[in-house]
Amino acid sequence: MRKRLLLLYLMVLSMVIVSQAQATGVAVSGTVKSADEKPVEGATVTLLKLADSSLVKMTVTAKDGLFVFEQVAAGHYLVAVSAIGHAAYYSAPVTIEAKPVVLGSFSLTQTAAAIGGVTVVSKKPLLEIKPDKMVVNVDASISNVGATALEVLEKSPGVTVDKDGNISLKGKQNVLVMLDGKPAYMSGTDLANLLTNMNANQLDQIEIMTNPSARYDASGNAGVINIKTKKNKTRGFNGSITAGYGQGRYAKSSNSINLNYRSSKLNVFANYSYNSNKDFNNLHLTRTYYEQDGKTIASVFDQPTNIIFKRHSNNLKLGMDYNLSRKTTIGITGTGFIAPRNIYNASTGFWNNAAGHADSVTTTANTDFNRWKNGGINLNLHHQFDSTQDLSADLDYITYQSSTAQQFFNNTTYPTNKPETDETIKGDLPSKIDIFAAKADYTKTFSHGLKLEAGAKSSYVKTDNTAGYYNLVGGNWLPDYGKTNHFIYRENINAAYINLNGQIGKWQLQGGLRYENTQAKGHQLGNAQKADSSFKRSYGSLFPTAYITYNVNTNNQFSLSLGRRIDRPGYQQLNPFIFFINKYTYEQGNPFLNPQYTNNIELSYVYKGMFTATLNYSRTTQFMTEIFNSFDNITILGQGNLGNLQTAGVSFNAQLQVAPWFSTTLHSDINYKTVRGYNNGDDVKTSAFNGQFNANNQFKFKHGWAAELSGYYNSKDVEGQFRIQPQGDVSAGISKQVLHNKGTIKLNARDIFYTRVTNGDIFYQNVHEHFIQKRDSRVINISFTWRFGKVLSDKPAGRHEGAADEQNRVRT
Repeated sequence: MRKRLLLLYLMVLSMVIVSQAQATGVAVSGTVKSADEKPVEGATVTLLKLADSSLVKMTVTAKDGLFVFEQVAAGHYLVAVSAIGHAAYYSAPVTIEAKPVVLGSFSLTQTAAAIGGVTVVSKKPLLEIKPDKMVVNVDASISNVGATALEVLEKSPGVTVDKDGNISLKGKQNVLVMLDGKPAYMSGTDLANLLTNMNANQLDQIEIMTNPSARYDASGNAGVINIKTKKNKTRGFNGSITAGYGQGRYAKSSNSINLNYRSSKLNVFANYSYNSNKDFNNLHLTRTYYEQDGKTIASVFDQPTNIIFKRHSNNLKLGMDYNLSRKTTIGITGTGFIAPRNIYNASTGFWNNAAGHADSVTTTANTDFNRWKNGGINLNLHHQFDSTQDLSADLDYITYQSSTAQQFFNNTTYPTNKPETDETIKGDLPSKIDIFAAKADYTKTFSHGLKLEAGAKSSYVKTDNTAGYYNLVGGNWLPDYGKTNHFIYRENINAAYINLNGQIGKWQLQGGLRYENTQAKGHQLGNAQKADSSFKRSYGSLFPTAYITYNVNTNNQFSLSLGRRIDRPGYQQLNPFIFFINKYTYEQGNPFLNPQYTNNIELSYVYKGMFTATLNYSRTTQFMTEIFNSFDNITILGQGNLGNLQTAGVSFNAQLQVAPWFSTTLHSDINYKTVRGYNNGDDVKTSAFNGQFNANNQFKFKHGWAAELSGYYNSKDVEGQFRIQPQGDVSAGISKQVLHNKGTIKLNARDIFYTRVTNGDIFYQNVHEHFIQKRDSRVINISFTWRFGKVLSDKPAGRHEGAADEQNRVRT
């Protein structure tokens, strides 16, 4: 398969190069007018490739509203128009052939009023379907008010989140999650905590890419999810304040302030949010142990657990961009958060014998006080040599620091005369992650439309994790060397890529190749009972990508994409020591865990830009997944390379304007997965269908009123040893523009019927584990947003200022 991908890549690359010689250039012109037929001067007009919305040319309208693009190669394009005080305009697909083209007049709708100097931006659609990605506009959904970033992801098309916060895309785990175009460098529980501490108020868009180009890191076998935070692009001083309150079983609060000043040379921005959240997690676990025949019950462990979470998070983002000249911009961005979290856990575990009688009862009470903080700084440069080539560079330093104080109290009683036992354990778990990254990207567009992209990246990560556990014996805390450990991990990844994009008639062709080399070292420090241990890893690989798009006509388009990706083990997953969860459940890393590799192929059809159908297939080798094992009635959760995973699926997306006041977005994913592997002496063979269905209905009424009715449903799913039962939810909301369109009030109810319940089974060795998990997901939220500021009337300072949107897409 790898050789076939490389061969296809070389073929596409050759066709792209040939396309340069076959293209010709013509003039494309048109005019821009307002709704009252007056010419609009100073409007920014951009010519975009239909295949990937990449920038081709840009200009500004003259006094009479006229614009002209010179030397445009034959192909299929979109024209985008933006002007202060008007809604953004996107044309229907435009086909350029051998003759000059006059596009006629584009009419802009005035949807922003200069009331008190405030600009109110028109509402974006919930979903934007593009050839290389799906874009979710977070503010377009009323039901996102009061939600966390993780909850917004959970209801996004094709995305699922399991009971532990692990994210899957189209039925496949191991998604590369990026924040403003930069990898989060976190996975599993740590990533879930990070996204839980972010509020929907902070988010602008979520970009979902199932087969990203060579420009992106090769990590993430399921694809890439890029979470873009808000950054105001309006010239002048402006901002917004949002205050929100939610009530489920417990109260929640989300508040934010966004400030921005943008002139012809300088852009300064500051975003701050404070979120307070009290939540619960009720988990009922039943483990049934069987004899060797697999049918006769030996014992049953039944444990209901009630967990209370109290979270407070402070998030801050500060930044500045400065135009040194019309061609060069430098920028600096600082980010950080402080997120204390307290967890209170109470459970009662019943050990029952085969006859159903209690052998023992263990009552557990534990607390977990966590203090998590983060800081990061980014330095960036963008230089435009001329209208055809530019260079961007980024330097990043990010640090995460966490301190956790745990305490467990276990009391075990017996129905016989055997005396009860008590044990008290405390844990001190400091952790630190330091990340250094540097990258540079170069883009060159040739005269006949051939586009070259090339770049390099290097990252260095160091993690330092300590787990100190102590037992209370005779009033003294004594070290538990069996659980205490100190793990240091270092990883250096160096990468380089090249990508070519061109067009031959109705064919849009793109080929890319990325190489990544990984050097890793892990060191487990010893203690009084355990010796030191260490390991080293060194591996490199090529990751080709290829895209072929055929534009039948302006209404019909077919696309084929192929790619190869990698998933590396999480830092903590390689730690060989045991982590204490509770008396009967441990977690253990695996220093022999190997990366997994995935080959993806997708075939898509788009009709009129409003209906999309996609067929996809992927094959993953050295499939990494959670693996459960049982030893002496203790369950140990770890990670392992189970075998091979194959996934085949079909997805449909439709965006329909049912009536002038009613639009709907429908999305469905149907996948068939098979896993073949081997674990602890047992063959693992699973296969199942899984479906995910999303619906979002938007209603727009007079006098600033709007409403939403949305929901999602996930069918039964199988993932390795897991079997997950169906779940979903229904949400509704209303909104009203107030204060002369300077304010918005939103009210919503999420998970109205309380159906977002995780219910599943795990099968391992001679154990069948059943669990039911409920959270504080049924919540009523209300929020108020006030927009303020003054818009500058001066015109953009030329070509570079007009390209700010493209810069932000690359750099932020």
